[in-house]
Amino acid sequence: MSPVLQNPVKLGADICVQSITKYICGHSDVIGGAIAMDDDQLYEKLHFQTKAMGSMITPFDAYMALRSTKTLQCRVMQACNNAMEIATFMESHPKIQKVTYPGLKSHPHHEVAKKNAAKPGLSGGSGMISFYIEGDINKVRVFLKALSLFHCAESLGGVESLIESPAIMTHSSVPSEVR
Repeated sequence: MSPVLQNPVKLGADICVQSITKYICGHSDVIGGAIAMDDDQLYEKLHFQTKAMGSMITPFDAYMALRSTKTLQCRVMQACNNAMEIATFMESHPKIQKVTYPGLKSHPHHEVAKKNAAKPGLSGGSGMISFYIEGDINKVRVFLKALSLFHCAESLGGVESLIESPAIMTHSSVPSEVR
């Protein structure tokens, strides 16, 4: 959800692991992560381990990540606004069986998502939506081929609008009765 939408340490988590690769950088040009905590002793232990193992981000990637934080809030909020508009539209569409988006009041955990949001007034959603199309896998293929603004790809956090169907992409090797 990115630090813009949720701050797990403020919600009581001891450690929060963030993917810098996703929303924080948002341009598909850095691979990295960040660990946040509110415990000086734990920080010192983890910082020592990071230095000892040499598993820290390169200076250039750190620069790229820092550069990207300048637009993080506006990118994330626009993604949320777009997702809410799409989710609301899809929820009422007759060819959509179900929409799973915590920002919608119809989501069973909507109030929890709102309560855990970083700022009052946030819907508890993010830039990601899951939905189920009425019909079989062939209807899904027709839907995917008809899209022009969304590209069919398995990735998160870039500036592109992407869509994927796990049944025919990442999980296609899983037998359909198990999937």
